[in-house]
Amino acid sequence: MTPKPFARALAVALFSFLVLAGPAPALHAQAIDGDPQVVEGPTSPLSITTKTGVYPFEVEVAATPDARALGLMYRRSLDPDRGMLFDMGGVGEANFWMENTYVSLDIAFVGADGRVVSVATDTIPRSRALIPSGGPVRWVLELKAGTARRIALAPGDRIAHDLLPR
Repeated sequence: MTPKPFARALAVALFSFLVLAGPAPALHAQAIDGDPQVVEGPTSPLSITTKTGVYPFEVEVAATPDARALGLMYRRSLDPDRGMLFDMGGVGEANFWMENTYVSLDIAFVGADGRVVSVATDTIPRSRALIPSGGPVRWVLELKAGTARRIALAPGDRIAHDLLPR
């Protein structure tokens, strides 16, 4: 029995699409051990002003739903002067968790005015427990655990970044 011309054409088209299209660009690629291998994105400067001084950081920005969902998951390390700034896309309550996040973080929940609303410190890696913002926020900043203590980060402190109001 010979294949019908339409079925053959469909099979050739599907095969060609799969071969030529290849994998779509993504924020991460599958690693051999089963965890995605994360590709770090571009960074931009951010500063935090606390009662003890002004502290510079370089942060990746998570501004899309996919980037916010991935966050710092699967990272095995985080430099003390690096972090991730989440643009929540609007003001509201936010809940984070540490699912698939291997490094402990300090999480600063930041209002639309650029002021810290609350800080969660020394989060538990890979935990599914929700970490609530404790109030309406527009931005969330993740930093290496211990950073909040080191710079005395507290509610009311100011976050400065090109995306935030001055």
